[in-house]
Amino acid sequence: MHSIIVVPAHATSPADQLRLAPGERLHFGRVAPVCGRPHLGLGHPGVSRTAGEITATGTYWALSNFSGGATYVVENPEGAGEHVKVAPGRVEAPIPFEFARVVLPAGRELLDFAVWAPRHDYVQAEAPGAGGEPTALAFPLDRSKRYFLVLAALCEARLRGELHAPLPTVEEVCTRLRPQWPAVNRAAVQWNIDYLAVKLRLKPGPDQAETGPRLNGKKETLVSLALRFDLVREDDLTALAVPNGTVPDGTLR
Repeated sequence: MHSIIVVPAHATSPADQLRLAPGERLHFGRVAPVCGRPHLGLGHPGVSRTAGEITATGTYWALSNFSGGATYVVENPEGAGEHVKVAPGRVEAPIPFEFARVVLPAGRELLDFAVWAPRHDYVQAEAPGAGGEPTALAFPLDRSKRYFLVLAALCEARLRGELHAPLPTVEEVCTRLRPQWPAVNRAAVQWNIDYLAVKLRLKPGPDQAETGPRLNGKKETLVSLALRFDLVREDDLTALAVPNGTVPDGTLR
């Protein structure tokens, strides 16, 4: 079962990510624990030797704060300032965000690392009175998330009838999304493409020890899968509409 992926701030490739299956724990802090559990090193003198622990629990994860005086903040980058505070000494505070940024105060600095929870499943509505378990979606996608905007931008030309159109470059996706997402940049788009590859099971999930072979033609494979199974439809392109008050290049009227 998929669970979570922890992405250190310095991560530059999937090999730098830490993958946890349900029930597994990841210690983080200045010093690795004696017991030899998986560890995320935060080599800053302002971070506790034993700062905290992440516990993977299926479709969400929990954060323990072992600090004696520092409150940790877990931000939802997809939300409008949505966040969770984890007080000193709090154990296994449940974190519901699909994307999260864990922020730790460290002296005069703020350190952070990201956590992905790609196993955020959604169920289809069942007929009234239907018995048995609800049906889980094969490809759970949340159309309110930025990763869906990226996927829609990749699929746009072909959904508009240009069946053999080349896929947009990462820079072209940035330009297309800037009216809806002013802070978008190449790294953010590539991050979301990598996340989609995990979420749509084109890359091994976080419960698997091996990261698998390099996925060549990642964008092409994502678009092919999305169009084949109607994960993105023509009516979804309304999400790419230019907001009122802007022109297509993202500047204000």
